Amino acid sequence: MTGTALGRRGLLAATVAAPMVAPGLGQAQGAFPNKPITLIVPFPPGGTTDISMRALAEAASKQLPHPIMIDNKPGAANTLGAAQVARARPDGYLLTQFPASAIRVQILQRLAYDTLRDFTPIACITGYPFVVAANKGRFRDGWRGFIAEAKANPGKLSYGSTGANGTPHVTMAELLQREGVECTHVPFRGDSDGSQAMLGGHIDLMAGSTSLGGLVDGGQAEFLNVWTPERLTRWPDAPTLKELGYGMTVTTPFGIMAPAGLDPAIARTLHGAFAAATRDQQFQDLLKRYDMISEYRNSEDYTALLREMVQHETALIQRLGLRAG
Repeated sequence: MTGTALGRRGLLAATVAAPMVAPGLGQAQGAFPNKPITLIVPFPPGGTTDISMRALAEAASKQLPHPIMIDNKPGAANTLGAAQVARARPDGYLLTQFPASAIRVQILQRLAYDTLRDFTPIACITGYPFVVAANKGRFRDGWRGFIAEAKANPGKLSYGSTGANGTPHVTMAELLQREGVECTHVPFRGDSDGSQAMLGGHIDLMAGSTSLGGLVDGGQAEFLNVWTPERLTRWPDAPTLKELGYGMTVTTPFGIMAPAGLDPAIARTLHGAFAAATRDQQFQDLLKRYDMISEYRNSEDYTALLREMVQHETALIQRLGLRAG
């Protein structure tokens, strides 16, 4: 996802600074942590994910005697953090943000980690808002107008997404399969490239993040649907997938993972810090700014969610016939 880097330097500085110790965390465990903790973010600096994770790390650091430091490791379809943490010592000093896409990529490519075997889930944090956009007035009846035109012209309409096998691509493929519609998928490097292709008439739709909202605010585009549980406050005219009859909510929740075999006492300390961070007002304000959805779950519930996600992704890959790409 893309996003403004505004405030990133300040967030980084806050993460580096040694925080005050909150009673009940860190001190209760004595030796842990006795040095800074590294949290890998498998996305580049400056985007929405990076900014939100720095804010989370800053808030969690307030609960510990040593700070949580961000280490950006983009690339390899956002799996570098998972791959490194899966091989790390289970001492609590190396963690990773774990995007939902890391599950799908591991299933497709049989990477050297297993979601359910190689990690200690700490907490689920938040999820992304996804949308489908089209040029303003392109489809008179919105999403239903697109479906009707696509059915009347098999294979002639096209949609863009932020990369093959990403959540926007896979969810669109699922929606189109359910409608019995054939469309051409065009992957782009990001929302910006895809939106320019849409504005130029090279594709008919763009599935991506709410960074496309600037075009909507400017009157150049409109959202045909949103994938959040409820309509987005900033764009209340766009229906949810549930309202359109699909019974789906797609926010790809992500969380914090440690290596498998982590001492339960250390896991509780980390969970307490991150759980408190999700309630931090500055962090909540940032989620609201980026239209991100609160998906907080404790360690046990996050573990259960990961099992469900692995089952869902495995079935989805088989049903859609996805291939590594």
